[in-house]
Amino acid sequence: MKTAVLTMALLLLSQVIPGTPERCWKSFGVCREECAKKESFYIFCWNGKLCCVKPKNVPLWSQNLD
Repeated sequence: MKTAVLTMALLLLSQVIPGTPERCWKSFGVCREECAKKESFYIFCWNGKLCCVKPKNVPLWSQNLD
């Protein structure tokens, strides 16, 4: 009985605790549904989510396209 309860607890915790997020933009970005306030979206990830990158990690040539 104790092993069944322990197994159920572990299964529940594995659903609550997220895994490591998918990385993008040469590992400087993170794939998310929505970017944080201090992040910008420049490209899409393979899974269709936004690649959120901090502005300091974006090369200068892609920051000023005007």
